[in-house]
This record gives sequence, structure tokens and C-alpha cells, in this order.
Amino acid sequence: NSELFTLTYGALVTQLCKDYENDEDVNKQLDKMGYNIGVRLIEDFLARSNVGRCHDFRETADVIAKIAFKMYLGITPSVTNWSPGGDEFSLILESNPLVDFVELPDNHSTLIYSNLLCGVLRGALEMVQMAVDVKFVQDTLKGDSVTEIRMKFIRRIEDNLPAGEE
Repeated sequence: NSELFTLTYGALVTQLCKDYENDEDVNKQLDKMGYNIGVRLIEDFLARSNVGRCHDFRETADVIAKIAFKMYLGITPSVTNWSPGGDEFSLILESNPLVDFVELPDNHSTLIYSNLLCGVLRGALEMVQMAVDVKFVQDTLKGDSVTEIRMKFIRRIEDNLPAGEE
């Protein structure tokens, strides 16, 4: 099942590389697709996991790493490198199932192959009123020893109720 997903994802990235002129455009499309997946996936996650509202960003980080990644990708990244203000952390993936059987060609050195994950995280968290910035800092496909995703809390999104409905 995971191998089928990995191969299907690889075919998707290959097609995007053919459809767009440069890696930056492919990276944007992967992020956009991931965002749209995250917006929809959060409902499934909340229904299946029975996780309540997180009280702070540290709790959110633990839920993402220990429950969400385990549920959907079968891995448990470690949560490290907290900023002094507690508004930024890293997810360290010892293995990334999306990159099994993948080797980046030399002409795609700026491609962020797994950028879909950043979009998924951003979209899902936005649906629970958290604006975050998510980006890859290290990638095993580019010769790094681990894959590192950096997440930064930007702000809490307030519900905007129509006038007169409070």
C-alpha cells in the first residue's frame, strides 16, 4: 500500500516536472496541492484520532509527530530544535517514505521533492485556526543525513463571524 502511494507520488512529481518550466514552479504546485489535501485531511484526522484541541504549539507539535505522521505515513519524526520563544521547531524524519526509490536528476537540484508535506501541514493547521510557515531545511535526497521540516507559528486565526452573529 505504501509502495503504491510512493510510486504514484513519483509519477505525479514527474508529470509536474514535465508540465512546468522550472523547479520553483513545481515546488509551488506541490505546496498548493498539499495545502488542498491538508484542508480536507484534517476532518478525517480529527474524526479518526479523537484528539481534542491543543492548548499550545508544543502540544500541536507532539500531535503532528506522534499521531498524524504515524497515522498517514507510518513514521514518527522527532520534534527538536525549539526556538527560545517556543514558536518554532523542527520535525526530523529519519526516513521519508515519499522518497523510497527516488533519485533526483542533476537538472532538478532545486526541486523540493516532498514539498507536498509542507502544504499538507499548512492547510491542516489553518483549518484549526493556526497560521504556520512550513519549509524543508534538510533533505536526504540532496545528500543530507536526515530530512528536516521547519515549522514556525505565525498567528492564531480568529473566526470571523458575520455581523450580528455572536
